[in-house]
Amino acid sequence: MKNILVLAPHPDDEVLGAGGIIKKYSNAGIKVYVLVVTRGNPKYYSEEKIINVRQEARNSHAILGVKETVFLEFNAPDLDMTPKSEISKSISKHIDKWKITDLYVPHHGDIHIDHKIVFEAALVSARPKGNYTVKRIYAYETLSETEWAHPFGHNAFVPTHFTDITDIFDFKIKALKCFKSQMRDFPDNRSTECVEALAKFRGATVGLKRAEAFVVIRDIRN
Repeated sequence: MKNILVLAPHPDDEVLGAGGIIKKYSNAGIKVYVLVVTRGNPKYYSEEKIINVRQEARNSHAILGVKETVFLEFNAPDLDMTPKSEISKSISKHIDKWKITDLYVPHHGDIHIDHKIVFEAALVSARPKGNYTVKRIYAYETLSETEWAHPFGHNAFVPTHFTDITDIFDFKIKALKCFKSQMRDFPDNRSTECVEALAKFRGATVGLKRAEAFVVIRDIRN
């Protein structure tokens, strides 16, 4: 039986990048968990704003059928000042607790360093050592982060795995609309119009109407 974990550096990354896959799996009766790694640094974000965006995330996840959402307390945007070992230990704890088989992580080349750090910490947490459970790892793309990466080949998001989300795409949009503090009007790339455009483009790439795209990091098969 699969158990899915989507790692989000910040609230809403998980829905932008994998909202469709979350709904698809939850509809199939598979447990999907979300681990949000950071909270806003109190130097920049009021407690009221932090509470608000976390409630937006809970409302969004309820629409998508997330089994459980956990918020860690690492500060954003100061994640690069936190020892990666602490981040990895926190992720590992939840991988072990939930017996995760499929792990979805942010793309390593995203412009936001928090995404790169979470990616690297996740790979440490999911090392195939001992009695490991994670068999598959996929990197997702996040509008306003992935497409703004430095223009070098090693940062490019080159998808190798596509999932049809045509029939559930409306749920992804509905879930994103819960993030009133994060979503913007078109032509901002965090607009529902841009989310739909990307879904259409990724879908058309493989002959589908709507799709989410991922980079395969690991795929262990028996």
